[in-house]
Amino acid sequence: MTRASQRVCLGRIAGAHGVRGLVRVESFAANPADLAAYGPLGDESGRCCFVLALVGTARGQLLARIEGVGDRDAAEALKGQRLYLARAALPAPAAEEYYHSDLLGLACDGPDGAPFGTVKALYNFGAGDLLEVERASGERVLLPFTRAAVPTIDLAAGRLVVVPPEGEAEAPAAAAGEEGR
Repeated sequence: MTRASQRVCLGRIAGAHGVRGLVRVESFAANPADLAAYGPLGDESGRCCFVLALVGTARGQLLARIEGVGDRDAAEALKGQRLYLARAALPAPAAEEYYHSDLLGLACDGPDGAPFGTVKALYNFGAGDLLEVERASGERVLLPFTRAAVPTIDLAAGRLVVVPPEGEAEAPAAAAGEEGR
């Protein structure tokens, strides 16, 4: 499966709002209000279809009416549901912009070409984007997603180069052995 044929998670239903079937939606789109403009969104399996009509905002989330959802119980049953769109339906990212789904699973190599790990997740807790990288040992490390820490991204080759902070480049076993000296 090529990356262009994959689906991208654009949002998540956070819960019900009121008694008439409205839902609170956390949008992952660059412009949150664009979520409904993409047309019908699917579930993780690709079988279900959600047609959203935005009606407002509350607590930093979108309020939406979903076609066929008419009461609080039906809306609450959708809590946690992720909303997907085909990658091909999205605009191409600008230079040095990436969809999270394009980065997940990429191999990470150190500047010397030695394997470092695999991208497992991306986060933003308010101070900038972070890559969660799983090392071969199973240890997970967070690296800043900056040009200094990630100087090379090669989507075609399925890899990126990372310059980990001092001490992170060592193998966990070697680092543990030196601590005991």
